[in-house]
Amino acid sequence: MTVLVVNAGSSSLKFRVFDARDRAAPRPLARGTVERIGASPRATFQREGDAPLANEIEAADHAAALSRALAWIRSLELPPIDAVGHRVVHGGERFRRSVLIDDQVLDAIEQLESLAPLHNTPGLAAIRACRDALGQTMPMVAVFDTSFHATLPEPAYRYAIPWELALAHGVRRFGFHGSSYRHVLARYAELAGVPIERVTIVALHLGAGSSATAIKNGRSVDTSMGLTPLEGLMMATRSGDLDPSIVGFLSRAAGVPVEEVERWLNQRSGVLGIAGTSHDFRDLLTRDDPRARLAVEMYCSRARKFIGAYLAALGGADAVVFTGGVGEHQPEIRARICAHMEWCGLALDEERNRAAIGSESVISSTASRRLRALVIPTDEELVIARDTLECVRTSP
Repeated sequence: MTVLVVNAGSSSLKFRVFDARDRAAPRPLARGTVERIGASPRATFQREGDAPLANEIEAADHAAALSRALAWIRSLELPPIDAVGHRVVHGGERFRRSVLIDDQVLDAIEQLESLAPLHNTPGLAAIRACRDALGQTMPMVAVFDTSFHATLPEPAYRYAIPWELALAHGVRRFGFHGSSYRHVLARYAELAGVPIERVTIVALHLGAGSSATAIKNGRSVDTSMGLTPLEGLMMATRSGDLDPSIVGFLSRAAGVPVEEVERWLNQRSGVLGIAGTSHDFRDLLTRDDPRARLAVEMYCSRARKFIGAYLAALGGADAVVFTGGVGEHQPEIRARICAHMEWCGLALDEERNRAAIGSESVISSTASRRLRALVIPTDEELVIARDTLECVRTSP
């Protein structure tokens, strides 16, 4: 079976094609990314084992980007696509596992758009574009970021707001980056040689969107993102935690609707809001201006606070695991996050940490026996491919 995995971002589209005849080890055949959709789109396509092909393309929207991607896939003369797996960020309370997509599922995902407008909206666009291009009978599966966190205990997912309001409007913590945490959890268990049910770790997915999750005995028991992906850690353009009164205050003070303030918090805040011109740590770490230094310090300090809080909530852990674009590729950010954490047994080996760029590695000091630190590259697309195969094979 050949599975296409589609991961749609707010202005990007990533895809991978797998030979999934072996569910335990789907074999990648091709991959690609279309960035800056609607602006100056640039595509990078790569057949496995070949050099990547990069060029400017025409792609006014996600449907056009997907059309270009499918045309390139067909040109490779690979086995025909048998099923498509889609990353869907928000599944709400209804979707606690991956599901085959039908009209009812599409309608339900659409109803959740307001909770993840940067993510569910392009995800829906990609699903509809795939249906148009590949036909209504093509099996498609939705794999939800939120489903991994369905195990959150009630004290972790409840907000301290009026009970009736929470129930009436479905206000609770959901958590995100679930496919990433599933991959990291499974891989850590393999590396440690223990069953998943015996793994207790603090995992940090650090990228454009960043989150932390406390995993106890293989289950998510607390996580930093909440009702939406805006809560928690400071992110590239998202504020993370702040005083809720700031939303109403800024709305009144600036004379704008609450929706505009929410847009500011999602798209103009976080590292970009503090640094002013960039949210790319490759740039910020080379700059010497006060705002760049402050942005880096705030980002690392807030991540450090979550590690400490989750170690307390777990009563200790086996390891702290870094993943995501920043977590995997920025040794200096990892070092600053873990600074002054020797009190809990967390200490990095400078040389190991510096060498771990996009590679799987233990980065803790050999003297640190109480709490290990690792970099484990994420592979959300592999998780989605496996779920897609499972859903298609077990469907009536």
